[in-house]
Amino acid sequence: MNVLTMPQNAQIWLPALVRQRARRYVSHRRSLRGVHVMFAIADHFEPFNGAVSEARADRRVAAWHDRYLAMAAGLVDTDGRRPQHSFFYPVEQYRDRHVDRLADLVERGGAEIEVHLHHDRDTSLNLRRTLVEFARVLHDRHGLLTRHHDGSIGYGFVHGNWALDNARPDGRQCGVDDEISVLKSTGCYADFTLPAVPDVSQTRIVNSIYYAIDDPHRCKSHDSGVPAIVRRPSPSNGLLMVQGPLCLTWSRRKYGVLPGIESGTLNYSPGHRPDGKRFRQWLDASVVVAGRPDWIFVKLHTHGAPEANADVLLGPVMQEFHRSIQQQAIQHGMHLHYVTAREMANIIRAAEDGGTGNPGEYRDYWLPPPRRRRTSGSQ
Repeated sequence: MNVLTMPQNAQIWLPALVRQRARRYVSHRRSLRGVHVMFAIADHFEPFNGAVSEARADRRVAAWHDRYLAMAAGLVDTDGRRPQHSFFYPVEQYRDRHVDRLADLVERGGAEIEVHLHHDRDTSLNLRRTLVEFARVLHDRHGLLTRHHDGSIGYGFVHGNWALDNARPDGRQCGVDDEISVLKSTGCYADFTLPAVPDVSQTRIVNSIYYAIDDPHRCKSHDSGVPAIVRRPSPSNGLLMVQGPLCLTWSRRKYGVLPGIESGTLNYSPGHRPDGKRFRQWLDASVVVAGRPDWIFVKLHTHGAPEANADVLLGPVMQEFHRSIQQQAIQHGMHLHYVTAREMANIIRAAEDGGTGNPGEYRDYWLPPPRRRRTSGSQ
């Protein structure tokens, strides 16, 4: 594959991916027996995606409220827990009636809600104010979000248009070079934006769990970082970065001869539909805490609000997908754990602290569930 035929912006991420795959090839393809898989879906949930009307946005939210739990009925993981959905709700599209309907799913044990933001030519001061005010609204008005040990509100984050920490060379769709510092100081416990392929905002780091250390005078500070490692304290000034899988795939060839890109995207389009055949690729990406290779973190992403995507994610296709990955887990002796974004971050921290046994027991290890959420079971 030469420069002329490489996927868009592959010069950013492909070298790291090739090095990573080479190391894992040398160490041989290992058995999956006994592996624990933490499975989360981060939904960049935008009711007004496509600049639709208020009425249409209302219908999109209603579809998820009315159909999600029915889709998940009877589907359980190793712990007897049904699929979980993490709605990253955009600040700029906030409607209290929408969040109230989604919050009902939180209370019924099927979801959690976190923070999503699209912005452009922003400032540090305005960004800080925006995040603090929205976190307070979600927490105080809707009973959502977690709390840190010091009592401050905590939230997970996904950046709109992938442009975290002003990552685009043209400076668009963000504008804040110290965004990672702002996120950290306003209670963000982890970022779930990546991967961003094929966007230019993609980092050189791939398939990793690490901590971004901000340089407030430089954009895209998360292009490098400190890996999460068992028995090594996390850096106090670092923001936890949880990446989803990224790899090349021969199942979606470009021009019939070049490999396509697998980035953990779920939507209605061919190649990106929920399909159990993709599960092994996500596992092979091996997103882990260093030193704990038997705990694999699979964080997928979607834009679930538009009707075409919702029809797939709330219907028989998604049900069959869950049955497939559950069957594969049984067949290969794996343990599947459905988790929210917050729960995934908790299990990561438990792994760093040397946690053993069933990782599902660490879902609330570091950060407690939102106060609205029931704790008496998920069924």
